[in-house]
Amino acid sequence: MNPTDLAELILQIEAEEQRLVLPHFDNDDAWRLGTTLTELARARRAPVTVDVRRNGQQLFHCALPGTSADNDAWIQRKSRVVDRFGHSSYLVGLRCLARGSTFEEKMRLDPDVYAAHGGAFPIALPHVGVIGTVAVSGLPQADDHRLVVAGLERHLA
Repeated sequence: MNPTDLAELILQIEAEEQRLVLPHFDNDDAWRLGTTLTELARARRAPVTVDVRRNGQQLFHCALPGTSADNDAWIQRKSRVVDRFGHSSYLVGLRCLARGSTFEEKMRLDPDVYAAHGGAFPIALPHVGVIGTVAVSGLPQADDHRLVVAGLERHLA
C-alpha cells in the first residue's frame, strides 16, 4: 500500500472511531449488536466468528459454518490490542506500518497474545471512553474490519 493510501485509510478509521460511539451499552445491546453482525455475515455468506465483550466479559459469541477454534484465538488476540491501545486493531497495525515498521517489531509484544490485524473495534461511550470490543474473524483483515463497521452502523441506525 502506498503512503498516501495508507494515510487516507488511517484517517478513515480514525473518523469511524469518532463516529461509531454508542449512546449506552448493556447486555441487551450486546445481544442486538452481535445478532446484527451475525445476520450481516449470513447475508454475505461470510464464514466468520462474531464476538462482543464489555470490560473483558464475553456477552455474545457466534461461530458460523466454516470457522474453527483458530478464529476464536484471533478474536482474543485482536481484542487484546483494542483493550491495550483503545483503538481498533486494524488502526493500531496500520499506524505501525505508516511509521515504517510492523506492530510486532514496534511494540515487541507476544504475537501469540496480541494481533494488530483488522477485525476488532472499540465499543465506546460518550464521556466514558472504551468499555469493550466487538470483533469478527474469518475474512481478510480489511473485510473483517468493514463487517464490524457495517454492523455498528446498522446497530446505531
